[in-house]
Formats: sequence, C-alpha cells, structure tokens
Amino acid sequence: MANGPAPFSEIGKRAKDLLYKDYNFDHKFSLSIPNSTGLGLIATGLKKDKLFVGDISTLYKSGNTTVDVKVDTYSNIYTKVTVNDILHGTKAALSFNIPDHKSGKLDVRYLHPHAAVDSSIGLNPSPLLELSAAIGSKDLCLGAEVGFNTTSASFIKYNAGVAFNKPDFSVALMLADKGQTLKASYIHYVDRPDGFTVAAEISHRFSSLENRFTIGSSQSIDPKTVLKTRFSDDGKAAFQCQRAWRPNSLITLSAEYDSTKIFGSSTKFGLALALKP
Repeated sequence: MANGPAPFSEIGKRAKDLLYKDYNFDHKFSLSIPNSTGLGLIATGLKKDKLFVGDISTLYKSGNTTVDVKVDTYSNIYTKVTVNDILHGTKAALSFNIPDHKSGKLDVRYLHPHAAVDSSIGLNPSPLLELSAAIGSKDLCLGAEVGFNTTSASFIKYNAGVAFNKPDFSVALMLADKGQTLKASYIHYVDRPDGFTVAAEISHRFSSLENRFTIGSSQSIDPKTVLKTRFSDDGKAAFQCQRAWRPNSLITLSAEYDSTKIFGSSTKFGLALALKP
C-alpha cells in the first residue's frame, strides 16, 4: 500500500543500507541474463580466501507467480514459489531446499492502508513460528516481531521498533536482541546536486553497558559513479566506489582499514562485478 506502513523489516533499513550494503571484501562476480519470455538466468561466484563457491539460479515469472530455483556448488537446490495478490494486498511464498526435507517454509505477507503483517511457519513436525507487524502510515510506524520454537517451547526472538520517515530524512529506534540492545539510526538526504547523504547508527547493550556507533556518507562523483565512506568506533574505516560502466552493469571496489591491528594485514580489499546484458 503506497500510503501504508512498510513491513517491520524495513524499520531502519535506509540507514543500514547506506552503512553496510554492497560492502564486500572478497571477490564476487554475478551475471544476470533476463529474457522477454519471463525466464531469467543468474550466475554468481564468490572467492573468499582460497575457497570458491558459486550458484546458478533461474527466475521464471508468469502473471502473479514467480518461481526461483537455485543450485549451489554443493549440489543443494533451493526453490521458492511466490504468488502475489492471492487476496487483495496478500502475497504468499513457499520455499524448500533439497535434500533437506525439513527446510520447507510458508511465508505470508498482508499489506493494509494502516498495517503490514508478515508471518512464517516451518513445514515440519516441530516448526519455527515467526510473526511481525507494523501499524501506522508511511511517515510514522510502530512495529514488533516475535519468533517461537515449538520444539523447546521458547521464544527465539522478540524485537520492537518505531520509525519516522520523510522524503529528506528518516529516523528509527529499535529494541533488539530480546530487549538487550537499543539501536538508533538516522539518515539525511542533503539537498545537493551530487545527492550527498549522511547516516549514523548508535547502539547500547544493557547487559555490558557497551556503546557502539557507526557513521557514513554517500555521494555521486559523476552520473555513473557513487562513492561511500564508513567510520566506526572500533577503529575501522571503509570506503566503496561503485560505477555503472554500462546500464545495469556495476563494478564495485571496497576497502577497509583496521587501525587496531598491529600484526597481520590491517587492510582488506574486495571487488564485485555485476553484469546484465
């Protein structure tokens, strides 16, 4: 719903994406081949240290139904079938992995002008149950989520959050880790031609009285190049340069410097290449 609240998982997502999204300190390659008939192919490879893993996935769209099948290096098969608008504002997704016969899961999302509800249930004799909900509007929303393990009859998570969104800024407050951590995030879109944006995230852990903070920025160097920076209180500084060298094809260079490392390499580099003909 355009004027309704976003799902609970979207609370604080704008700042989190600027601070962490696409930062990659390994070597990653992906190739996407779309097709006008609704069938697409995506191949991904990741080299981490001396280990190389990859997967190939096919995506098929027909009407309101999407089928995503992925096969990885270890011959695991991941399948997800999504159906939109089963009922007005309702989306359902069935996912399962082969050969893990206990991996089946059903997700249902319902969007209302004043509420967004997500539910998930494992399709096995002792399922995990998850439920999240957000109420309000696109400008102000309040939400919570819970997860329950039917095997141990215990809650595996319960979190709550509130977000206030405007076109030029967004602020969110989250009570996470079963009420053990309080997180606050803020992102501001500065009215400049280069799209300069700043974001910050602060967290406080009640049990250890530990405080953490991360700040970052993003701006366009030219119409095809975006530069991001990130600094945190643990002595780490990172930057990312992403360039669209052709439409829908990106090359991303990431680097991180750890000032606390005395021995060993204090700098990490990563390169990601995404191609879409």
